[in-house]
Amino acid sequence: MLQRHTRAACAAVVATGALVLTGLSGTANAGTGSPDTQAGPAAQSAARTLRKADTPAAVLRAMQRDLGIDRRQAEQRLANEAEAGATAGRLRGALGADFAGAWVSGAESGTLTVATTDAADASAIRARGAEPTVVRHSLAALDAAKAGLDRAARHTPTADAPAWYVDVLTNRVVIEAVRPAAAQALVKAAGVDRGLVRVKKTAERPRPLYDLRGGEAYYINGNTRCSIGFPITRGTQQGFATAGHCGRPGSTTTGSNQVSQGTFQASVFPGNDMAWVAVNSSWTATPYVNQNGQNVQVTGSTVAPVGSSVCRSGSTTGWHCGTMQQLNTSVTYQEGTVSGVTRTSVCAEPGDSGGSFISGSQAQGVTSGGSGNCSSGGTTYFQPINPILSTYGLTLKTTTSGPGDPGDPGEPGGTWAAGTVYQAGDTVTYGGATYRCLQGHQAQPGWEPPNVPALWERV
Repeated sequence: MLQRHTRAACAAVVATGALVLTGLSGTANAGTGSPDTQAGPAAQSAARTLRKADTPAAVLRAMQRDLGIDRRQAEQRLANEAEAGATAGRLRGALGADFAGAWVSGAESGTLTVATTDAADASAIRARGAEPTVVRHSLAALDAAKAGLDRAARHTPTADAPAWYVDVLTNRVVIEAVRPAAAQALVKAAGVDRGLVRVKKTAERPRPLYDLRGGEAYYINGNTRCSIGFPITRGTQQGFATAGHCGRPGSTTTGSNQVSQGTFQASVFPGNDMAWVAVNSSWTATPYVNQNGQNVQVTGSTVAPVGSSVCRSGSTTGWHCGTMQQLNTSVTYQEGTVSGVTRTSVCAEPGDSGGSFISGSQAQGVTSGGSGNCSSGGTTYFQPINPILSTYGLTLKTTTSGPGDPGDPGEPGGTWAAGTVYQAGDTVTYGGATYRCLQGHQAQPGWEPPNVPALWERV
């Protein structure tokens, strides 16, 4: 069964964010496709599929505090963002090579912008309720340039150019540099078109957010403290996902109560920042993120769009919220460069490492590192959860039932399989029809393609 988990691509969907605000349908197909007449009676809107209405009061209060909005705006924002990813996925498929990214904006994420390299696409974008913008570079071109920088960073010093990412809002690959000369050296080593790159001056020097002081969460080898990311299962084995810099394979862990807990099974850092811990029989995986006695149920791992609200729970600073700024970011710590992380405006402090990033009830990733603090504010990066799940064959815990493999899909059959991590653009068959994935997520029972038009489009 493990092979099934790992066969699908797992990278977070790059800039697939944005669209569908109030009044936009979550069930129509994009472009030249016809309405999904095969969607069954269980088909749900994106907001309902992702259970945005079930967001706990603690998270809504954190959003109000950190985003400067009221409760009604927080609830509306989550609903809009849920619909945004689905519609953006449809437009991405319809625009093809012209697609240049998309994002939500406004206090309630009430405005969607979709970028294209072809002005002729504007009417199709407006027909979906989005604002078109015509840009020079496609998302594919920006991704390719960013990949070139990643390769060059393996043999080029980047301590003074510590972060680079695809910024769909400016239609450039941005390099944040303490010394601009370091950014120019990286561009030269990569051999990428300088017209694709913008250098941004920064004083930030990101670092991993682990700590060597006592507190809650979990402890590695009796001293270092990190925070649990998301409970998972691997077959009948229970455990949790966390940051790779928190421990190495074989490192032992104890819980916040100092009771023996588990062992790191696999870990990658730098390069990525991912790991998972298998726990002993004294511990039980639950579908919750807990902070200060408040349980937030995790119901899936659908990737949120750029501009979406996102909240982080960590053992040092509790709940804090902000927005998803850029996907597909590379950041250099003292230990080396980590690629494929997501940049956010959420603050964090030492000891928060490994902790949970969620959008509504959807798991987004585990805290990696950053700069600043929760007094003056800062920037924090997270390792997306879906690559962790697919790399290690893990299943995100989303129910209170016992551990176990999600099993093979029943009738009517096809290549779709619960437990598989899919990314935008992947295709599957189900019930004799072919479907294309709109938003990256780990499939689960109840999310069969005909039933979740927020996640799948019939082609």
